[in-house]
Amino acid sequence: MTVNHPTQAPGSGACETVQLASDAAGTAEAGRLLAQGALVAFPTETVYGLGADATNPVAVAALYAAKGRPAFNPLIAHVGSVAEALKLGRFSPLARKLAEAFWPGPLTLVVPLAADGPVCELARAGLQSLAIRVPDHPIAKAILDAAGRPIAAPSANRSGHVSPSTAAHVRSDLEGRIAAILDGGPTSVGVESTILAVLDDEVAMLRPGGLARDAIEAVLGRPLAEGRDAGSAPLAPGRLASHYAPDHALRLNATRIAPGEACLAFGPVVPKGADPALTINLSQTGDLAEAAANLYASLRALDALPSNGMAAASVPRHGLGEALNDRLQRAAAPRVVI
Repeated sequence: MTVNHPTQAPGSGACETVQLASDAAGTAEAGRLLAQGALVAFPTETVYGLGADATNPVAVAALYAAKGRPAFNPLIAHVGSVAEALKLGRFSPLARKLAEAFWPGPLTLVVPLAADGPVCELARAGLQSLAIRVPDHPIAKAILDAAGRPIAAPSANRSGHVSPSTAAHVRSDLEGRIAAILDGGPTSVGVESTILAVLDDEVAMLRPGGLARDAIEAVLGRPLAEGRDAGSAPLAPGRLASHYAPDHALRLNATRIAPGEACLAFGPVVPKGADPALTINLSQTGDLAEAAANLYASLRALDALPSNGMAAASVPRHGLGEALNDRLQRAAAPRVVI
C-alpha cells in the first residue's frame, strides 16, 4: 500500500492522489483519511463513490469543489449497517420495511432528518430530509466501519460527466483533486442506486437505478408513485436534466448509424450502417444486467474514439432497462451551464 499523504489540505488546490490497495491496511488508511477530512474514492457495488465526512462541512465543501458539483444538489450519506442508518433519519414503517428488504444493496431512501442527526446542512443542501444508503460491497463496508461516521459518496467523477465503474475512470477525472483512490476492480451493478422518497405514507421513485421497480413493488404490494422535488431544490442526486454526459453528442433510439458515427448497440441486432471499429455492444445477448454493468465504461470508451458523434440503439424499459434509459436520456440531454 502506498503511504504517501496529500501534499495540501482538502479543497485547497492540487494534491498528490495516492493509490490504496484493497486490503485491510488500505481500507484502514482510507477510513483514517476520511475521518481527517480528506477525499477518498472507493468502490461500491453500483459505481465508484467519492467519499467525504458527511458531518464535516469543510470536507463536504471540498467534495463539491473537486466534483464541480452544484451545491443545491444533495448528497447520499453512506453507512455500514441498517442500525447506523436508523440513527440518521426518521423511518416510517414503510421505510423500515424497505430497509429490511433491500439493505445492504443498491437502494437509497430519502427520509425525514432525525432531530439529532449528525449529517451537516451542506451535505443535505439545506433540506430537512436525508438520502441514506447501506452499500453491499465488502470494501465499502470496511472503509465505512474504519471511518466511524456517515460518509457522503456521490459518483467519483466531475459533475455531469459519465460515472466511473473502474478506478482508472476515477483517476482520469479527479487525479490531483483528491487524496486517494482505492482500487477494488470493476463494479458489479454498474449504475447508481435506485432512490425512493419515503417522507409520508407514500413511496415515490426519484431515480431508477440498480434495484428494479418490480422488486420494490412486490415488497410494497402496490405501485410506486413518481417523485417530485421540493420546489427548485432536488430531493436527491441525479435529478438534473443533463447528467452522466459524454463529451460527444449522443442521440437515442437509433436504427441507422451515420458515416463516422460511433454506435452503442444492445442485443444481437446492431443498427444498420454501424462501423465495427466504432461500435460497442452493451450486451450481445440482450441481458439488461450485463448492459447496466457495461454502460459507463462503454460510454467512456466510445467517447474516446474519433467520431462524428454517438448514437445509442433502443433498450427495453422493463427491469433494469428503466435505469439504463434514464441514464441515456440524461446523457443525451442538452448541456446545462451551471
